[in-house]
Amino acid sequence: MAIQTSKILGYGEDALTLWGLKRHTSKILKRFQDKTAPSKCLTFYRPSFGRRSRKGNSVFGEFDAIILSSKNIYLIESKWDNLTKYGKDEIKLRQEQKRRHEIFSWYLIHWDKKYSGHWGSFRENYKGKLIMGRTIPSEGSLLATNLEFILTKVSKHCKAISHKKIKNVLLFFYNSKKTKKPPKISKTFKVIPIDYSKETQDNFVTLPE
Repeated sequence: MAIQTSKILGYGEDALTLWGLKRHTSKILKRFQDKTAPSKCLTFYRPSFGRRSRKGNSVFGEFDAIILSSKNIYLIESKWDNLTKYGKDEIKLRQEQKRRHEIFSWYLIHWDKKYSGHWGSFRENYKGKLIMGRTIPSEGSLLATNLEFILTKVSKHCKAISHKKIKNVLLFFYNSKKTKKPPKISKTFKVIPIDYSKETQDNFVTLPE
């Protein structure tokens, strides 16, 4: 018997991101001419690789989402017009956000399925390697476990990973009744505007089941 739950209303960027992933993944795929069915994608919601990112350690922050299709790997940041300041139709990402994409892209390119279950071998192979000032985490650490799990899923889901398959995406959630949608962000990120004006009640969005 299915368990009935009450309606859940969410507020802010996190709620809008989850709502957007549930309702608009097809829009993201379409922007990249990716014909993978949304039901065939694997999505990680707010995967964390440590929050206190400092030069010399291993952590590098938290994506808002990662979507794996049969064609591409989408590394996603989210911005909400209520919190986002932008000028001249361009959003500025913080340096640590850009760095996060570069670091994880390095892992994606250098990871091989032969390392699954053998993080120590991966770390030893790149011993002394600094990725944007960050070290490779020790075997058995929470960060290494999270990285290995996601990288293993990527290697199973996506074939022949290359830089061309790694897409940096910014989901810009905006209310078309009051906000102009920005057409660009930078050369390395693609903005996908998602209008939430018809889906919210006083900035609260109904989360899909």
